Amino acid sequence: MAIKIVTDSGSDLPREIVEEYGIDVIPLLVYLDEQEFLDGVTMDAKTLFDGMRAGHVYKTGQVTLNQFREAFSRYAERGESCIYLAFSSALSGTYQSAELVRNQLLQKYPNLDLDVVDTKCASLGFGMVVLKAAQMAREGFSKPQILEAIRFYSSHMEHIFTVDNLEYLYRGGRVTRAQALIGGLLNIKPVLHVQEGRLVPLEKTRGRRKVLERIADILGERAVEPDKQLIGISHGDDPAAVGWLQQMLRDKYGCQRFMTSMIGCAIGAHAGPGTVALFFLNEREPEFAKTE
Repeated sequence: MAIKIVTDSGSDLPREIVEEYGIDVIPLLVYLDEQEFLDGVTMDAKTLFDGMRAGHVYKTGQVTLNQFREAFSRYAERGESCIYLAFSSALSGTYQSAELVRNQLLQKYPNLDLDVVDTKCASLGFGMVVLKAAQMAREGFSKPQILEAIRFYSSHMEHIFTVDNLEYLYRGGRVTRAQALIGGLLNIKPVLHVQEGRLVPLEKTRGRRKVLERIADILGERAVEPDKQLIGISHGDDPAAVGWLQQMLRDKYGCQRFMTSMIGCAIGAHAGPGTVALFFLNEREPEFAKTE
């Protein structure tokens, strides 16, 4: 029996990948004033970023217990074997909610075959872990093999990113008002990464071009055989920056394989337009997890 791969919209996977591999994506919630939207369903990222540029302030919410209950009950009734890969528990309560619902449903469906995994990843770095699981599922790997690969990819997926405007990080509580104001005046662009599922400031650079050059340099410092692996790039409605970064990575490191996506609403509401993020492995992929 094929393993069903399930995730949430914090993975920022391109729609064509979701459709090709039959991945179920449960949407996180986005709020504008009193209106509730489903990330990627009733609100798309382009609309959100345009709204942010116009001054709208969006809030976000985790996947609800009812959303999980409906999805997980459906898998139980069908007798499907599933793995749910969750957005980092350090950034959202979605993982904890999924675990709660799974444990509740086991009382009604004792044969529920569902593993819930905290990837400790976000955006397309998270999406690349989901993609690996989906590729292995399609090729008939066993659930223990897929879970082992998920653990490896989650542990070794680098997230290097920058935001174009510190105001959005201030609204999300990531920087102080003073830091946001000074950063704007001095054209300071932060470089951040993810450690144990949390966003952590790494360094600061002045100017847009210099910060993109710096995140490319960090790939060169941390990636293993970048010319042989899939490189992920997600962006806050800035395709020009993506093209520029791709060319730089081709020229400097021989990178050939890229997967790109626009950052979804749930993450974009905090990062803001102009965000650029780079994702790659810092260890060689293990032989057991290789797919065609």
